[in-house]
Amino acid sequence: MTRECAVLLPGVCAALADPRQPGLDDTCLEKLLDWFRSLTDPTVELVQDNPCLTELITSVLALQDPSPSILSFTLQLAGILASSESRFQHLQQEKLLGRLFGREGPRGGAAWEDASVRSAWVKGVHSMVHHQPALLFLCSTGGMDVIFTLQGDPSLFVASAASQLLVHMLTFSLESETSKALSTKDCDWPACAQMIVKHIQESLQSCSASRMEQSLKLLSSMFGSCFGSCYAAWTEVLWLEIAKQIESFLLEETVQAQPLLANLLLNVARSPVFCGTEGSFWALVTSALEHLTPVQAGPLAVGLLKLCKCPQDVRIQALTVLLQPMDCILRAASQPLECAGLLDESVSDPGTVESLLSSKTTCAGLLCQTLAHLEKLLSLRHLRVDLPCVSLLRSLMTILQFCNGFLSPASPLGSTISRNLINCFRVQKSALDVLAALSEEKDCDTLIGSLFDVLLAYLQSPNTSPTVLRKTFQATSKWLVHLQELSCSNSQWQQTEKILEDVFVVLQKRLCSPCWEVRDSSLEFLTAMVKCLRGQKEFRQCLLSSEVLRLTENLLEDPESYVRASAVTAVGHLALITCFAPESPVTGNPYNKESIVAKLQEILSTDSEGFPRRAVISIFTKWLREGCTGQLEDTEQFVSRVIQTVERDLDWEVRLGGLELVEVFCSQSICQLSQCPYAPVSSAVTGSSPEKELLQVFCRAKLFGFLFGSLCDCDKPVGQRACDVLVGLRGHFYPVSTLENPQEIEDSPAGRGIAWLQRTLRQGSLAQNFPTDSGDGVDFQDPESMMLALGAIDLLELHDELNKSSDHVEESPQSLLQDILATVGTIEDNEVDCY
Repeated sequence: MTRECAVLLPGVCAALADPRQPGLDDTCLEKLLDWFRSLTDPTVELVQDNPCLTELITSVLALQDPSPSILSFTLQLAGILASSESRFQHLQQEKLLGRLFGREGPRGGAAWEDASVRSAWVKGVHSMVHHQPALLFLCSTGGMDVIFTLQGDPSLFVASAASQLLVHMLTFSLESETSKALSTKDCDWPACAQMIVKHIQESLQSCSASRMEQSLKLLSSMFGSCFGSCYAAWTEVLWLEIAKQIESFLLEETVQAQPLLANLLLNVARSPVFCGTEGSFWALVTSALEHLTPVQAGPLAVGLLKLCKCPQDVRIQALTVLLQPMDCILRAASQPLECAGLLDESVSDPGTVESLLSSKTTCAGLLCQTLAHLEKLLSLRHLRVDLPCVSLLRSLMTILQFCNGFLSPASPLGSTISRNLINCFRVQKSALDVLAALSEEKDCDTLIGSLFDVLLAYLQSPNTSPTVLRKTFQATSKWLVHLQELSCSNSQWQQTEKILEDVFVVLQKRLCSPCWEVRDSSLEFLTAMVKCLRGQKEFRQCLLSSEVLRLTENLLEDPESYVRASAVTAVGHLALITCFAPESPVTGNPYNKESIVAKLQEILSTDSEGFPRRAVISIFTKWLREGCTGQLEDTEQFVSRVIQTVERDLDWEVRLGGLELVEVFCSQSICQLSQCPYAPVSSAVTGSSPEKELLQVFCRAKLFGFLFGSLCDCDKPVGQRACDVLVGLRGHFYPVSTLENPQEIEDSPAGRGIAWLQRTLRQGSLAQNFPTDSGDGVDFQDPESMMLALGAIDLLELHDELNKSSDHVEESPQSLLQDILATVGTIEDNEVDCY
């Protein structure tokens, strides 16, 4: 603790304990506690040298009816102070801890009715229990029973904190026992751990459903925490003590706690104790997969499939559980004699899944859960089981056809499921997500024609909702990439061309939709296609022979700003095919490079919304990166025009985009004009022709005025990015990290302007007051002056200042204590400026 804080602390403690003072803001009290937590000195001197802390606790305890916020603060403060054994003993000698956390404390009074007081008591105990004396104190004063009771507290925050505390106490109490050799026959739990284990066992055998659930949740937390991985022997002992009871819960279908069992078993399975394939544990997991309902077993199954150490037979069973609903869908849609499904046999009764899918209330929920799990599995790089991708794809197509009514199943079950799923947006979106993920698989080529029939039906249907349409576009773009790869390898150009033609016909219609969301997602789809397929000849031909180019350009004037922004992005990517492609475009191309650039520049300078302007600067930067803006002279003029527009923009993200454009331009110019792109230039060479030419290019493009002005931008990210660019330029022109002599510089006419610039930058003047046209003798278009500025101004110091938090001073503990003292005693509402 600093001397300044120690001087302020007594006044703060006196104000906190004074019932006549108005209550402080809870955030302020929490920040005060954060400060005490950050004091790492564990010695008793903290409380001995600051007696105001114990006086505060004593004063609050003496109050007849302390406010809940002050009592809560005091409980947490005492717990933090008592986290050190020496300070704990000092507070014990002062007889304070028993009055806070013992039987004579608030847990027996009226204040206990307030949930914030109960929560603070738990937090205080959690902070305190970091040494054996605190653990013994809690066990001897009846604290364990209080914590067990708080597990079932009506406040979820209190109940959760109590469970976390028990996990911490069990782990801490075992720390001294880790070296003991344990066996299932010779196990002696430490006293505190024994109390917790006994409580769990009694609760599991209790007739109270709530007590059973609390203990199952507690066990899940224990096995899921470091206890399960750091205390392997104890983990095995604990599991053996409860395994029989868990098994009985699985077999008793009436037990309400069954949904919690899946999470418990999964957390136990993650423990290194159960790495082997032998043993009763995995048999119990198999039993759970059989006896839990499909909804309960799903999370367990997908969790098991992610485990690398899960036995293969259990892994196969877990996959079977996930595929059962998809299997049922396929069988329901098939002719009775075909019975084509995904599975040869089921893990549990297929009738259960059929019953859930037949019910209107459970059908969509089961399918959405199953599809979400399958999408997770498809995202894994190394899945240790083989997914039946072809059958899975067929099942997904069946679900999508059920949802839009395009399939008339022959079986009664299929008819029922179809009625349940008609126009079900939730299932449609989930199925399309899995469909998109399946595009990465290589085994689905035989169904690709049928798949695009389903996708096109969704794209064409007027009943497809905008959200589902967006998902359909995303899945279609991924499968078009797969189709392109397939066509390249199998020469199936005819099928590809037909599908592309159909897609463009639909796209033309959707670009004219009265619904702005549809127009927006159509443009996003078009952009995604161009990104992936612009190198494919068939794609370019279909694109240029359609009306898509004209319609997209028209949408640059759409009344909705989101659509205009998407149109800008689409036009920018299309220009890579129509204007900037190395090969000659197809005859009749309506795109003209000059007109497109002019239109986008007009949007950048005149559009009233930020989204389209951000899109323009992003596209211009992309063009520059891809070398689409011509030779250096053309690029220089292009960049100059753009930044003169951008520096006046009121949207900081547009200005930031302008700096990114400048950074790319600088990098490319250095590469083109330097002998070696990444070689730094020695100071002896700074007068050489390439360096002079480089500075002249930057000055003609008016880069330096924009960069130095941005350093003083009122939005910090802009200043930070500008400083990064200038530091990079300084590193190129001045590879040795030394500044020019400031005194010598200031004696010259140009140097006086540079000295003024240095002072201005240190003051952080706002950009709108920053003179960029030779203000105060600074000529931002003079190469020699700018060379001088790069060498004289301490950009690294400025970089450090810009990267400091804006409230690094206000966040100090001293400032916090001063805020509290300034606030207490006022009678109006308290709103402390508490960082």
